Amino acid sequence: MRAAYIPELGPAEEIRYGELPEPRPSPTDVLVEVLCTTVNPVDTFVRSGLFRTPVPFPLVVSRDLVGTVVEAGPGAPGFAPGDLVWSNSLGHGGRQGAAAERAVVPADRLYHLPSGVDPERAVAVLHPAATAYLALFTHARVRPGETVFVAGGAGNVGSAVVSLAVEAGARVVATASAADAAYVSGLGAARVLDYRDRDLDEAVRAACPDGIDVHVDTFGLNDLPTAVEQLAPRGRIVLLAGVGARPTLPVGPFYMKDASILGFVISHATTDQLGAAAAEINRLLGAGRLRPRYVERVPLSAMAEAHLRLEKGELRGRRLIVRPDLDR
Repeated sequence: MRAAYIPELGPAEEIRYGELPEPRPSPTDVLVEVLCTTVNPVDTFVRSGLFRTPVPFPLVVSRDLVGTVVEAGPGAPGFAPGDLVWSNSLGHGGRQGAAAERAVVPADRLYHLPSGVDPERAVAVLHPAATAYLALFTHARVRPGETVFVAGGAGNVGSAVVSLAVEAGARVVATASAADAAYVSGLGAARVLDYRDRDLDEAVRAACPDGIDVHVDTFGLNDLPTAVEQLAPRGRIVLLAGVGARPTLPVGPFYMKDASILGFVISHATTDQLGAAAAEINRLLGAGRLRPRYVERVPLSAMAEAHLRLEKGELRGRRLIVRPDLDR
């Protein structure tokens, strides 16, 4: 089968495209014919070695897929040939990735795609939506009526955070460029502030007079001194981006507010946590509440270029749909 893979950790140029043996499922696995996959920042972290995780070599890259079941092991009940399915946790933790014509998926990391949902639309939102779910519900435990602040509300993860927070009954204040303000407002944000505003801190305080209950910075700037000052009592700061950030924590104001800082990476999520996220993602997909803003289709053979474009910042707000069939 054809696949995009790396023989060792390294730069995007290490990604090869060629033939690999077709994987075989264990009794608790499902063999899936891949319809489409995509590229996430975490994929580049695994490939480069920035995020250390057990990986076999050659390693097929990418973690997300939508596909059809080819074969299900006896320990994978509920799956049958022809089922339309998805997964978003391959390519790390000792598992091969999704960037191939066929992939093996553990049954506890595989979910049915709701009827009528377009595979490309789904694969584009799986990773951002799961990240948003974990941030808001698994870690921050957001409640209806709370104020959620989203830095970077127009990005892939940011827009998912806005959508899921609004769906949960929270009041959302987000930052975005002036050009993206209407888009973020359309997702349900109560206020959208221009992140270039020199008086942004003052604008945030005016928009959140009682303080921020949940602060999510999808930019990865992690300006903790400002975030702590803007928090409401018992507010929570969720860290999910900014691998190189080294901010200073104002300890006094932080503990006087009974505040919390919660950091996570989706790669450490348990199968139960991922399953809970998958149930909500499927509900929102079925209701048409999760949609990518911009997509671009590329063949599997272009995976090295896709990683390079992502690392150069050329894909902001855009999702690449990687399709093995475009190489045929």
